[in-house]
Amino acid sequence: MSSEISTMETDKAINLTPSAVSEIKRLMDQEKTENVFLRVGVTQGGCSGMSYAMGFDSERSEFDREYDCGPFKVVVDEESLLYISGSTLDYKGGLMGGGFTFLNPNAKRSCGCGSSFRC
Repeated sequence: MSSEISTMETDKAINLTPSAVSEIKRLMDQEKTENVFLRVGVTQGGCSGMSYAMGFDSERSEFDREYDCGPFKVVVDEESLLYISGSTLDYKGGLMGGGFTFLNPNAKRSCGCGSSFRC
């Protein structure tokens, strides 16, 4: 994967590639729910110790940080920011499948599938 990935800057907390923005927007349009945003976070578990979490949400807490990504908002809780700040969310499609991947500069180790990591 190229280290020269074009991103949409979001205050350096999390960056999104144009392909990630496009796919998230497409999925949000399918949701047909008003006032939803993309929630990105980290949970304990996975083969490397921590797993990325991502989904649509409509409720915020006082510990959330919100970032404007053009056509939608991204919300990350403060604890998750400790582990994913500076990461880039990318999306790759293809005939054999594809999906979202995180390029995390804080990860010291990642699993083979890319869905979990250790800092």
